[in-house]
Amino acid sequence: MQSGETTVGTGVWQTRVLTSCLRLSVFCCFAGWAWGHLYWEPSYSSILWSDVTFEWSQNFGYSWDDFAGTGANDGLIQRCVRWMGWLLVGGAILSFTARRSSWMQLGLLSTSALLLLAIAVAKYIKSEFELPVLVEQGGQILSPILLVMALTLGVRHRMTVITAIVAVLSTFAGHGLYATGVWTTPATFIGMTRAIFGWDYDSAKLFVNVAGVLDFAVCCGLLIPFLRRWCVLYAAIWGLLTAAARPVAGMGWDLNYWGADQFLHEFVYRAPHFLIPLFLFLHWSFTQGQHPVASSAPASDDSRSA
Repeated sequence: MQSGETTVGTGVWQTRVLTSCLRLSVFCCFAGWAWGHLYWEPSYSSILWSDVTFEWSQNFGYSWDDFAGTGANDGLIQRCVRWMGWLLVGGAILSFTARRSSWMQLGLLSTSALLLLAIAVAKYIKSEFELPVLVEQGGQILSPILLVMALTLGVRHRMTVITAIVAVLSTFAGHGLYATGVWTTPATFIGMTRAIFGWDYDSAKLFVNVAGVLDFAVCCGLLIPFLRRWCVLYAAIWGLLTAAARPVAGMGWDLNYWGADQFLHEFVYRAPHFLIPLFLFLHWSFTQGQHPVASSAPASDDSRSA
């Protein structure tokens, strides 16, 4: 009897760890993007400052001052960015308050994925329709959906795990397309590498190319059962390092707040890039050596394993 109780207790603890990993992933993603919208104007907002957008706003009676602002007052674009920021704050709050029994919160959390999709599409347009920009955002877009699936279907349900795998594949395939040069490698990739390691251009480019090959190796390894656990462990570590590269390369002692207000949120909203692989690594580690039990029963407020 005691052994059975221990097994149940271990299962509950493991389920809570896995769910907490997904909750933290969603919270960081929304919180980081919210900071970028409320404190800074996101880079993709430049696509809103166009004649097409202004002409569209004129159909609703907006003048140029209403559209662009007067200096003393924000215009339509600034207000839209701020509204988007507060909606992202709402998504961050929902990531920790949503429970399986609260269908309204789960519905709002699912819908909030559209905010991340809108950001991804805007970045895609700004990049002049470079496919990797859209592909690499897959992990972030899927993160709230993944959490909703974990709360409703179960954190260990087959579809939850498959969705997590798709999220990792999307992120690393997108990065790999850029890093290997299939699409022109962004200057920021090489620039960050040079800033961190102090290498010359050729060495930094070679390093980025090799990292891109390993990105694709992770994608392939995820589909091979005996390799997948070590592949997602590498993905978690590499996802953490590449996310941290932004503040490490950009922050400095001579900047206000050491540059944290400019660069730290870029690390935070990339949390799904390493927390979703960590979720998969923990899931497969917990189940290693155990007989898999197929179940579609949802966890009850994070306390039961599916």
